[in-house]
Amino acid sequence: MKTHKLLLFVSFIFVLTFSSFISGDDGKPHQFVVVLDAGHGGNDPGNVGNGYKEKEIALKVVLEVGKQLEKNPNIKVVYTREKDVFIDLFVRGQIANKANADLFVSVHCNSHNSDAHGTETFVLGTHRNQTNFEVAKKENSVIFLENDYESKYGGFDPNSPESVIGLTLAQEEYLDQSIQLASFIQNKFTNKLKRKNRGVKQAGFIVLHQTVMPSVLIEIGFLTYKEEGRYLNSENGQKEISTAITNAILDYKHNIDGNVGEFNFQENQSSNQITESSKEELKPVDSDIIYKVQIAAGSRKIEPKPYNFKKLEDISFDFESNLYKYYTGATPSYNEAKLLEEKAKSKGYKSSFIVAFKDGNKIPLADALKTSTN
Repeated sequence: MKTHKLLLFVSFIFVLTFSSFISGDDGKPHQFVVVLDAGHGGNDPGNVGNGYKEKEIALKVVLEVGKQLEKNPNIKVVYTREKDVFIDLFVRGQIANKANADLFVSVHCNSHNSDAHGTETFVLGTHRNQTNFEVAKKENSVIFLENDYESKYGGFDPNSPESVIGLTLAQEEYLDQSIQLASFIQNKFTNKLKRKNRGVKQAGFIVLHQTVMPSVLIEIGFLTYKEEGRYLNSENGQKEISTAITNAILDYKHNIDGNVGEFNFQENQSSNQITESSKEELKPVDSDIIYKVQIAAGSRKIEPKPYNFKKLEDISFDFESNLYKYYTGATPSYNEAKLLEEKAKSKGYKSSFIVAFKDGNKIPLADALKTSTN
């Protein structure tokens, strides 16, 4: 019965998030949209180690990150909350999806009954160990403060390790990008601020599951560790942490834009020559499921020719969520797709990843692998 409820929950969220994620092309240049989520708020203070309030520190950091990001005219910032109010985890994801966000960044402060300290950044995944599960359980328990949480989350139990198993489905497509952003964040904390690096980790956070874009949850430090709590509660500490997060997001955006920006794009080519049916130029493949390798995404429409993509072959693209997404290859074999991915990375597309299509529509990679013979 619990399994049935969990599957209903996953299916419901999958449909809800994708229906709110789709929007028409209004013809305006794409802005890189970052949704900033300050954890907790209102009647949910978060942890209060050493008398410090997680909800206040997270909000101050998020607002500073937003202030810095908004200096870039190509970046639009959306907040899940800008003051001390309680926002359902369910709603936080909806805000990001309706904004057609490129990134979702949730900020929290950690706690423990030991001398644990340092920063760690999470992406969605099944917990790898009991420690990761305990962190996720603590953050997920916020749903008990929400009205009618049982029907909203379909019987999801934050205290049950089994309940997190189905949470990875909607985020799987974005896992590589989420890990990349998380790595940039941890590198900034470690190399620039000299904070203890607790690493990039995976765990079943509901707030990340609600989103359909690269998403991370940052634990910026432990309030329960006196020295670290004092640092995080200080204006200087919050400014340093905010700047590190901002620079990591800008590095991530630069990396994505860089893939497009390095193309030898011929400005005198008419964009009218580029059609949305460019995929028809690919070699025909007799299979229900086709694997491609996504190598870049950007707001510019670019001729899908090898000379614009470091001589990679079989270039195609889709226009999705105000972005042009460019692919190389088309094969019914996952193993061949892995070779294409390795080739793309050797050409400099370090963040490339495999995407599956069925009847011309993108499907979760996990579903493709279940039904394909590779």
